[in-house]
Amino acid sequence: MKFTKMHGIGNDYVYVNCFEEEVSDPERAAIFVSDRHFGIGSDGLILIQPSETADCRMDMYNLDGSRGMMCGNGVRCVGKYVYDHGLVPADRRRISVETLSGIKYLDLQVEDGKVKELTVDMGEPEVISQVPEQLSAAGIQVPFIGISMGNPHAVVFLEGETAEQFAPWRKAERTAVRRSGCETEGSGLDVLDLSAFGPAFENHNRFPDRTNTEFVEVKGKNHLVMRVWERGSGETLACGTGACAVAVASVLAGYAEKDADVAVDLLGGCLTIRWSSADNHVYMTGPATEVFSGEIRIP
Repeated sequence: MKFTKMHGIGNDYVYVNCFEEEVSDPERAAIFVSDRHFGIGSDGLILIQPSETADCRMDMYNLDGSRGMMCGNGVRCVGKYVYDHGLVPADRRRISVETLSGIKYLDLQVEDGKVKELTVDMGEPEVISQVPEQLSAAGIQVPFIGISMGNPHAVVFLEGETAEQFAPWRKAERTAVRRSGCETEGSGLDVLDLSAFGPAFENHNRFPDRTNTEFVEVKGKNHLVMRVWERGSGETLACGTGACAVAVASVLAGYAEKDADVAVDLLGGCLTIRWSSADNHVYMTGPATEVFSGEIRIP
């Protein structure tokens, strides 16, 4: 199987050009290639397929082999791949990608013939719980705001009394290290052991299909820091749909403004999110990076 390893601010996937070849058992392939010791190492597998309604289709699989609905960082990488590898004309600056969450439109910033950055129209958010809802998990009770960006998110703001409830999982040393490039080089979030309580949120019976959970610290107006526990993958360096959900929840909670460029700092880098009043759509801007290509045999 020929593949290309790519990432969007550290959220890495193995990409396969299915215009040229077919993957017969993608669930099994996803589990194998995602293994960071015995495979390639990634947060999952993304197949770039032909589409009858868009420039291409994105089929996403998590590292446990489960099917993913949508990945914001992944769709940016798909956009970069199809442009850089000539699957769309070189004069195109806007492309469309079919996903299980609908067709996404991407505006490309091209330098020296390669895509450097992309802005994705992520569509309208679905507000599941505009007023914070209480959730009992991992022995604590915390408020969260439920947002869907084509996949479910529970956004938890670690402010005031809520932050104190996470004290048992604070470590003396950092459990996560942030990449440079963001305004925030460190955060109180970085000493939390997400692996100790993340699964309790992901698998809570409040979420029959499991959920992604974002833990957020407010640094200032329109400036947020987050870590994410993704369903099916655990903690990842970044989550594009999660950053969008966090920005929407922050507007609802009064920490950010609609129509503003909201800076969201993740472990792998930074994304800019804007929730537009004009069409109620959420727009995500960030980079996409190709790491290497190769060929691997799936046993």
